[in-house]
Amino acid sequence: MPVDLERRGAVALLTLNQPKVLNALSPSMIEQIEQHLDEIEGAPAARAVVITGAGERAFCAGADIKNMRTASPIEARAFARLGHDLMDRIEGFARPVVAAVNGFALGGGCELALACDIRMAADSARFGQPEITLGIIPGFGGTQRLARTTSLGFAKDLVLTGRMVDAEVALRAGLVTHVHPREELLAKALELAEGLAGGPAWALAETKRLTNLALSGDHARNLANELDTFALAFATPDQREGMDAFLEKRTPSFADIDDSPNDATGETA
Repeated sequence: MPVDLERRGAVALLTLNQPKVLNALSPSMIEQIEQHLDEIEGAPAARAVVITGAGERAFCAGADIKNMRTASPIEARAFARLGHDLMDRIEGFARPVVAAVNGFALGGGCELALACDIRMAADSARFGQPEITLGIIPGFGGTQRLARTTSLGFAKDLVLTGRMVDAEVALRAGLVTHVHPREELLAKALELAEGLAGGPAWALAETKRLTNLALSGDHARNLANELDTFALAFATPDQREGMDAFLEKRTPSFADIDDSPNDATGETA
């Protein structure tokens, strides 16, 4: 199986499992990630996701170049559409998604990490967008998400030169938020995801949705959306439970995902 799915309590662990090709993203791997996301979406007990790579060397070393080498522009666009759809889905997924970057995250692999909410890296990880060295450009959202996540100058440096940076440089640039020894990375990522999984599912999903809007769209509209969503949070059982637990000095026990009100949404007309 090119992608493994396993449950670790309330956390769904997705492992890209093609280490011989450095977990390169082929159409079949992208489609299987999508299928696993369907499974996770249909499992209320799975409340957070961790994505990592199998093997000692790579999280994901990009798209499968053998698959792309002879592609026509139409075929290349279709492949890029698969990648865009996957990255958009991860970015908008209703559960928090943590990337545990255990090695090379290059090209599509860097773009996969960028689509996740929180990026944790092994101290041996390397990041880059080397597409320019192949005569092409990033095709899975890298020109946009890298600049939004770090800075325009840092993003241009990577996409125009194709150079790689190590985990410490990525940390300073804001590309990752945590760096750990490689042997500790997965445990640390699962620990963080378990903490997220214990949080209020509706509030987490809405916070993620609103934060994704922060660097795009109409600022005033985004603030109005936050205002409406804040009010709707008071229609959820999690609001009462969270505040009661705080006042009673105990750990809150938030509702299962299926128990969150379906009509509580922050969308404005």
